[in-house]
Amino acid sequence: MKNIDRRMDKNWITEEDWETIIANVPIVSVDLLVRYDEGLLFGKRTNEPAKGYWFLPGGRVEKGETRTEAVDRIAKQELGLSVKIVESLGAFEHIYETSDVAGVNTKHYLANGYVVKVDSGQLRTDDQHEDLQVFESIPDPLHQNIRAYLDTSESLTNWP
Repeated sequence: MKNIDRRMDKNWITEEDWETIIANVPIVSVDLLVRYDEGLLFGKRTNEPAKGYWFLPGGRVEKGETRTEAVDRIAKQELGLSVKIVESLGAFEHIYETSDVAGVNTKHYLANGYVVKVDSGQLRTDDQHEDLQVFESIPDPLHQNIRAYLDTSESLTNWP
């Protein structure tokens, strides 16, 4: 949510609370494999974890929100898109040896992967990615956690 004051969001987490969460519990999240006719959408990460890697758009599931509601919200807020879920890939453990919180050396996600297709909207970048691109083949460097999504998907048979 670029240029939006998150403190106005009822689900905004203070920096202190976020530090406590990152230090102590896994984060439930969704990652979106956004499918276009030309390929898949990847974002070059500007923040930890996975800074500098091509990754998938995604984010945490907010309290009281279903995973599919999170897919819709994240697609709209972070990408400017309305999407339809094509395939649920299941849950994946993502444990990183880095974090966006000073003094915390790891970050743990229970990430739920979804293949989605665009219904409408105009793609825009967000504050977590320096670039968003649709790729016909695997971008370099691709973060290793993304490979499991690609290997699991049954609907991406024509994509490397």
